[in-house]
Amino acid sequence: MGEHGAGVGEVRLTVDELAARAGVTVRTVRFYGTKGLLPPPELGPRRVGLYGAAHLDRLGLIEELQRQGLTLAAIERYLARLPEDSTPLGLAIHRALVASWTPEAAEEMGRAQLERRAGRGLSEEQLERLVAMGALERTADPDVFRADPGLLPLGVRILDVPIPLETLLAARAVVLEHSRATARELQRLFRETVWKPYRESEPDPAELARMKELTDHIQPMVAQALVTAYQRSLREELGEELGDEPRH
Repeated sequence: MGEHGAGVGEVRLTVDELAARAGVTVRTVRFYGTKGLLPPPELGPRRVGLYGAAHLDRLGLIEELQRQGLTLAAIERYLARLPEDSTPLGLAIHRALVASWTPEAAEEMGRAQLERRAGRGLSEEQLERLVAMGALERTADPDVFRADPGLLPLGVRILDVPIPLETLLAARAVVLEHSRATARELQRLFRETVWKPYRESEPDPAELARMKELTDHIQPMVAQALVTAYQRSLREELGEELGDEPRH
């Protein structure tokens, strides 16, 4: 039962396996299901519920949005705005970007726990690739790592893609450079068109505190817009490179 009985490239998890992979409790999985945030599982042999990659990545995204302080209603609205053709990989990318707003959430875990979360054994070369992607950081103990809970699922998903380690490092540098430039421009735009006029209107202290609190919740929404635009642009660029017809 579970993922070990699935075909190549498939993920089939029981509720216990899904919870273990996501680092949550079975009760949490069932709670999200009752709230409609997580689609129901498929019924397998003996009517055992089986979950797939989309469930795993959607669950991870919900957890990241919860960590951002969003209410269940806000999370439901966020999920409703996702493209209808979102793939498990697309959901994993959304989670990684949302998680980037809280880098202090890195978890320290041993090799065995790390492999349970990854759902597979990890060779030294694969660990090095995860480090290059920013999903892991090494510690003084060679068997203990600091894992980024948002990047780890995405990193594990692309471990078997034949991309040279040097390319991963170069790609990460490109993304960091342009994401910082985007963040600076967004910050300038928000400061000049929203924050500055609001301060000049001389709001009372309670309103000012409320405005600051609201700006914290803007971050995941901006992340969603950024990753959606990025995925669309990358799909178009790769389509041109491979000679595909552009999508309209």
